[in-house]
Amino acid sequence: MMVVVAARVAAQDPAEKPAEKKDQPQVRINYLNVCTPSDDEQKEIRTALTSIPAAKFTPDFEISRGRSSLEQAPTANWVRLRREFAPGVPYVAAQYAITVDEKAIIETLVFRSRETKDIMQVQLENTVTGAQDAKAVLDNDTPVNRMKLERFGKPSVGLSRCPAADQSKYEPLFRQASQVLANYRAAMDIKRLVPRELAMLGPVKAPEKKAAAAAPKKK
Repeated sequence: MMVVVAARVAAQDPAEKPAEKKDQPQVRINYLNVCTPSDDEQKEIRTALTSIPAAKFTPDFEISRGRSSLEQAPTANWVRLRREFAPGVPYVAAQYAITVDEKAIIETLVFRSRETKDIMQVQLENTVTGAQDAKAVLDNDTPVNRMKLERFGKPSVGLSRCPAADQSKYEPLFRQASQVLANYRAAMDIKRLVPRELAMLGPVKAPEKKAAAAAPKKK
């Protein structure tokens, strides 16, 4: 599995004469290998995961919940929680989100860096398809199946579960990321707060389709 990122840069058309130079758009493509990252990328992911501190939060926090319905996506209930880190911690905040729809449950945990000189944010994610019981997913400390580093001035680095690839040598990274997520579920009281907030939203229901207006009868 590869992610393609395209960027447009100005380039001179070599076929044109010097007096008639024009800027022509050129597409530069970066391939992000998320199934089998290189040794250097693995080292960078490992360093970023190790840099995530123990949860030392300020008293400030935010929690929100809601329901989203889009034309091309299933209706979903969601809960989001943000906790601020204490001064001196290399990250500004930890942001947790869970989305529950008729097809899957997705958990995301994002750490935003205090300084953007290198790593801007670390993102951990797990997706459980065919599940709607968020409490069971949380109680079982479902492991991470995707991680991503957003870097300043450089392409992102990622690692995802790819069933078709041999990923045995990446297991330590998956275990490390899963332990971070489990620790922060506990520190942010996710297992208690999220089921309560989702229960207040009620079951996920697709929006009812409006019945077509009956055509007027001809006299």
